[in-house]
Amino acid sequence: MVVTGRLAAAAGVLALLVTFVVPSLLGVVVATSLLAAALLVDLGSVGRARDLTLAREPLTVVRLGRSTEVELVATNTGTRALRGTVWDDWPDSARAENRSHTVDLAPATLVRFRTVLTPTYRGDRVAGQVTVRLIGPLGLAGRQTRRDVPARVRALPPFRSEKLLRSKVKRLQLLEGRNVANLRGQGNEFDSFREYVAGDDVRGIDWRATARATDVLVRTWRPERHRHMLMLLDTGRISAGRVGDGTRLDASIEAALLLGGLAAAAGDSVDLLAHDREPRAEVRGISGKALQLRLMHAMAGITPVLVDTDSAGLVRAAIQRTRRRSLVVWFTSLDGAAVEENLLPVLPALAQRHRVLIVSVTDPEVTAAAASRADRYAAAAAESVLAERALVQESLRRRGIGVVAASPDRLPEALADEYLELKQSGTM
Repeated sequence: MVVTGRLAAAAGVLALLVTFVVPSLLGVVVATSLLAAALLVDLGSVGRARDLTLAREPLTVVRLGRSTEVELVATNTGTRALRGTVWDDWPDSARAENRSHTVDLAPATLVRFRTVLTPTYRGDRVAGQVTVRLIGPLGLAGRQTRRDVPARVRALPPFRSEKLLRSKVKRLQLLEGRNVANLRGQGNEFDSFREYVAGDDVRGIDWRATARATDVLVRTWRPERHRHMLMLLDTGRISAGRVGDGTRLDASIEAALLLGGLAAAAGDSVDLLAHDREPRAEVRGISGKALQLRLMHAMAGITPVLVDTDSAGLVRAAIQRTRRRSLVVWFTSLDGAAVEENLLPVLPALAQRHRVLIVSVTDPEVTAAAASRADRYAAAAAESVLAERALVQESLRRRGIGVVAASPDRLPEALADEYLELKQSGTM
């Protein structure tokens, strides 16, 4: 049982009447009896909590930084009117607004309550119990229960670089000959014949086609479609570092989403593996329009784990999942010590079977410090970091491993451009 402020107010009024009008034991007994009778009548008239059924969608999806509404449907299945309040409980990180709702339901009716949520970071937020407080017609007292109504809201990555996707897809279509400007790369998928001109490789001459024609014909090629790509996300301790407005992992996820959307438009199949000491998320064998949404759901709940990544285990997992030659895009750090200890010992086994591309986010504050002369010591330290990073990148490139390193704002576009360059050259 719960009581309201109205009961306290009524008790106060009766106390004043007894004090100034009937200051006697009889007055106290009469006032108390009236208050108790009103309380019992109110409790007896309260609708039954079990007559109120509550339901809502089990999963609501929203992009990070946006708001969404979660609908709670309340239905009165009993014969009495139900009056009171419903509280919808959500974690603080969901930033719930309008969580308290007034209930005034006639029998056999329903009402929809809407709570506005604006999650503050990626991942799932699980709803708490719904508190139902039903009050009698006099508003003096009632009953309160708590219900489990399972629901959660999933905050997907914001994917701010989505605005770049359309222009990159248009460029991809140009490379593949879908538009008038037909730019052919040096791939291995046959495209068409054309007349031989001085300087062409004679190995490209098609003698059978030449025999049927009046001119010497050569074959032209375009980058092969329907290739395979594996994206590896390092979710270890290094990915928790703050870079710009987010973490290294946040920047990697943003770039991976743009790359996945571009690969889907190219007809490639894409796998994803997020790993530190064990797999954290995985997407396998997805292509086409469904790919990007699957990637967003898979990466929504990934958070950095404060352990050193098992690079050898990650490479073994990648090799097991990718039998044919593929493009392996590894999102990790290019810090000198991390590369020496974790990457260089295991990269040869991966590069022997696949084309490897290392993707790393750089700290814009380091670049700004190197360019500024306000603090000589900070500038010298920043220049040392940049020089070490340049040496690491050159060392990797000499081993035949591609490198893409850029600031968080530039990384998605830089990675997409590198992918298009690989497509144009026929190496992807």
